[in-house]
Amino acid sequence: MGDWGWVVWVLVAGLVLALGNVLWVVLVRRWYRLRTPLPQALKARCADGWELTVHVRRAPKRRFEEPVLLCHGLAANRFTFDFEPPYSVAHYLAEAGFDCFSVEWRGTGHSRLPPPGRRYTDFTIDDHVHQDGPALIELALRETGAKRAFWLGHSLGGLVGYAVAQGPEGAKLAGLLTLGAPVHFKSEPFLRTLISLGVRAAWPGRLRQEWMSASLAPFLGYVTLPLSDLVVNPLHIPPRIQRQVYANMMSSMSRKVLLQFQDWIEHDAFRSFDRATDWRAGISRLQLPLLVMGGSADRLATAENVESQYALVTSQDRTLHVFGRDHGDKMDYGHGDLIFGSGAPQEVYPLIRDWLVRHATDVSASEQKAPEAPASSG
Repeated sequence: MGDWGWVVWVLVAGLVLALGNVLWVVLVRRWYRLRTPLPQALKARCADGWELTVHVRRAPKRRFEEPVLLCHGLAANRFTFDFEPPYSVAHYLAEAGFDCFSVEWRGTGHSRLPPPGRRYTDFTIDDHVHQDGPALIELALRETGAKRAFWLGHSLGGLVGYAVAQGPEGAKLAGLLTLGAPVHFKSEPFLRTLISLGVRAAWPGRLRQEWMSASLAPFLGYVTLPLSDLVVNPLHIPPRIQRQVYANMMSSMSRKVLLQFQDWIEHDAFRSFDRATDWRAGISRLQLPLLVMGGSADRLATAENVESQYALVTSQDRTLHVFGRDHGDKMDYGHGDLIFGSGAPQEVYPLIRDWLVRHATDVSASEQKAPEAPASSG
């Protein structure tokens, strides 16, 4: 066989392997799909023309005026909050009487397609703050008729919430709840190496790690992936839930977003892409109600990180809670354990619900306060 013959065989073998992997991932996602009624899917158009898909879980009986905006973190999607009960914050809060709006940030899931003239990886965290956040708030308020909304963000979703609250849209927020959101970034060799590898692997546009996650999902619970406890602690999450999370929830990462994280890690900063706006310094100026939450075993947003973050807050209405055994909880919560840990529906979700209930406006009370229409004459 000549040289060209070997090349052809290699290309054919590569094509067969690629097609086999595509079929495998399709079957895995089909097998581990979530068996729960789909939420309502709405479109929110950003000022720059990018359309976001927002998944709405309506309350069976709406008790509270303010909707809850559920904002996922890096490399995730709407399934962070809108999963299969009992591991679904959206279902839990909807049953409590809140309309829930789960966003998928631009470049993620159903919000992947860019407007004409833009690449689907051409965005930074600044775009989440200045474009996506305002569009999400506007949609939720328009759909519910409310004047303000609550923002609940996990990891990057909490960081975006901090930044949005510092802008003109901050007045439209009734409260901000952050869950495992690290506003301090230690420049440790391990983190620097990890983010550097991520930036290189994402060349030229994005890191498609969700493909690998779905490919390996069926083996979780039998084997433990390296560094898996950075995302979710496999000891705290039922095996089938692990497999469903990795098959459904992981998303690709924009190289520009990773470059921004690299800047934060190397310089212990939480700031805009052009380094002109210091969002961490702005936290001290926030005066809206704040609930800052973390996990005692979280390696990305450590307990010390969350506590020092809380120390920046000057709002009169502020609360800190670190979930862990030292606080009487059943486990030491890691990063993803705060949502998918076996104890989360009994320990984390109720605290979120109770805080929201205390700060929300009862629908019946707001209706009673509404002025009556003047009687017509003649």
